[in-house]
Amino acid sequence: EVQLQASGGGLVQAGGSLRLSCVASGFRFDDYVVGWFRQAPGKDWEGVSCISTGDGSTSYRDSVKGRFTISSDNAKNTVYLQMNNLRPEDTAVYYCAADGRHLELGTYIEYGMHTWGKGTLVTVSS
Repeated sequence: EVQLQASGGGLVQAGGSLRLSCVASGFRFDDYVVGWFRQAPGKDWEGVSCISTGDGSTSYRDSVKGRFTISSDNAKNTVYLQMNNLRPEDTAVYYCAADGRHLELGTYIEYGMHTWGKGTLVTVSS
C-alpha cells in the first residue's frame, strides 16, 4: 500500500522559510514521481512542484520558481520542499503525492497525481 506522510508545516512571517518533508512507503521510491500540491482556503488545489526521484528532474509552478526547491533523499524515501521568501499567498494546506506513470512532469503540476497523502498546514502572516 502506497503511503505518504507530509510534515513540516507551521506559522511563519512573510519572507521566512519552511522545509516540508514527505516520507513515502509501500512502493519502489526511485521509480516514481513525487510532488507537492496545495489548497488555499476556498480555492481549488494547485500543483507546486514535483521531482522524478530516479533522475532528479524537477518541475515548478511559475509563482514559486526561484523561491521553492524540491529535492529527494532516496536512501530515506523522503522528498523535501524548501520554501524560502514565503508570501501570504503561499498560505495553504500542502499535500505530497506520488505517481508511477512517468508522464511529462508539467502534466502532474496541472492535473495532479494518482496517490495523495494527508496535508500539512502552512500559514504565512503578513
